[in-house]
Amino acid sequence: MRPGKARASPWQRGRNALARLASGSDVQKGAQDETMAQEAAGWPPEETLSLWKREQARLKARVVDRDTEAWQRDPAFSGLRRVGGVDVSFVKGDSVRACASLVVLSYPELEVLYEESRMVSLTAPYVSGFLAFREVPFLLELVQQLREKEPGLMPQVLLVDGNGVLHHRGFGVACHLGVLTDLPCVGVAKKLLQVDGLENNALHKEKIRLLQTRGDSFPLLGDSGTVLGMALRSHDRSTRPLYVSVGHRMSLEAAVRLTCCCCRFRIPEPVRQLSRVVLRERTQETVSQAFSPRNFRSCCCRQHSSWSS
Repeated sequence: MRPGKARASPWQRGRNALARLASGSDVQKGAQDETMAQEAAGWPPEETLSLWKREQARLKARVVDRDTEAWQRDPAFSGLRRVGGVDVSFVKGDSVRACASLVVLSYPELEVLYEESRMVSLTAPYVSGFLAFREVPFLLELVQQLREKEPGLMPQVLLVDGNGVLHHRGFGVACHLGVLTDLPCVGVAKKLLQVDGLENNALHKEKIRLLQTRGDSFPLLGDSGTVLGMALRSHDRSTRPLYVSVGHRMSLEAAVRLTCCCCRFRIPEPVRQLSRVVLRERTQETVSQAFSPRNFRSCCCRQHSSWSS
């Protein structure tokens, strides 16, 4: 960066790179072409990636992959009263605007106690393996707000729509959020993240075929010899498994049992309910924009008083 010149945002650098490519000026061979292509895709500068890697390594050292609560070791999860779910869902066709959501359900009834969502603008670019730096700040804000406003409704565990230790560097969104909130967290993904030799190949599909009933599972063993998670058949009527991994302060065995116990359908209720919350939030945003085009940020927060006691 030249002295006295402010650094442009990744998105501005991307637009500039696209303009240069379109005009044919400033185009050189080799490494410069690759750099411009990365800028055009919104790729962050190398120093940002290095910083993210160091931060992941620092926080990863704080991950606890064992049960820390008495209810986790109970076969019926006796003592568990509140289960949360979090996700960041994108607006179709828009890689910047998204809806960050948090719901809290009673357990074992799986009835909604609390829900909150908000439209947000994601400023960090998407880079595979670094999703947490794009999404976790907004999820952390929702959890902290609940802790301050309604501490009695704080979830005892969070189910995260994403991965935990099943990750390129063993530290996915569920781990990142778990360490920062100090809450037990479970990663629940709908698709297999193909890392450490894991592949959605013929052998993997055959293992899925052998999952006959709800609760059947098989370990996801990486080339490193580490079990990164479990493929779980969560419902008798669905042959597509979920991929469960440890986030923080919970064993894999307990994480799989809890995920299965939270499933009325294929997707566990704390995650499935997020879709309803997101739909309502987007509907409200559409209505707001119809009256005020400049009204971008909206918020929905509801406490279900019938369960608050």
